Amino acid sequence: MQLPHNPFKRALAEGRPQFGLWAALADPYVSELLATAGFDWLLIDNEHAPNDVRSTLAQLQSIAAYASHPVVRPVRSDSALIKQLLDIGAQTLLLPMIDTAEQAADAVAATRYPPQGIRGVGSGLARASRWNKVTDYLQHAADELCVLVQVETREAVANLAAIAAVDGVDGVFFGPSDLSASMGLLGKPGDPRVRETIRNGIATVRDAGKAAGVLAPDREFAAEYLAAGASFVAVGTDTGLLSRAAADLAASYRQTAAGAAAGAAAPVKGGY
Repeated sequence: MQLPHNPFKRALAEGRPQFGLWAALADPYVSELLATAGFDWLLIDNEHAPNDVRSTLAQLQSIAAYASHPVVRPVRSDSALIKQLLDIGAQTLLLPMIDTAEQAADAVAATRYPPQGIRGVGSGLARASRWNKVTDYLQHAADELCVLVQVETREAVANLAAIAAVDGVDGVFFGPSDLSASMGLLGKPGDPRVRETIRNGIATVRDAGKAAGVLAPDREFAAEYLAAGASFVAVGTDTGLLSRAAADLAASYRQTAAGAAAGAAAPVKGGY
């Protein structure tokens, strides 16, 4: 059996834009539905959504039949959590709150087997190796792993060049919400100062030869970051899409009912 390829990692290396959607509803049925929508990648979120290892596994399985690539974000960059997520078959990780090059290097080490890293060896128990049916899994697992680190604070921005230069980091993702809070602009991820910081950060990441990404559900901001050189952009969230669509549908029928009531109450003109 062959090791599954990571098309997302190859696309980033080739500079092909990859558009993603945040999957925060924590349900494999929803994630499978989203996988039919045509996004290049789906983010299975463990940091701010009610996911755990088992629900993440179920979503990896439900997405596997489709072209959308699953990216998994743990609640924190922790070697034990990373080990679990890799063993259940995640090939791309988005690791939050990376502030220094040392933290980035530790994150990479957690994805590599010794002597290159510290990942525990338990492939015989793991879906990742298809329970040791993948030929030479231990020797080649890292070839298909994609490590993305999140820059979300002023400290991280100050250390960005060093973070991006870490060997094994495939991409750097900017989190506008936390970054804006760190800059004293809580709740203002679209502030011009935040966007300028991200645009400059994208250039720094690109100069290091790495891929840059960002969450940009606002179409105007997404276009701005793509023009600046971002190559993987999350353009929405499943929670936001469902919430807006449901509210819009409800509002439209309230308006319809109000219009119908007004029409029924109006006097008939020209009648006998």
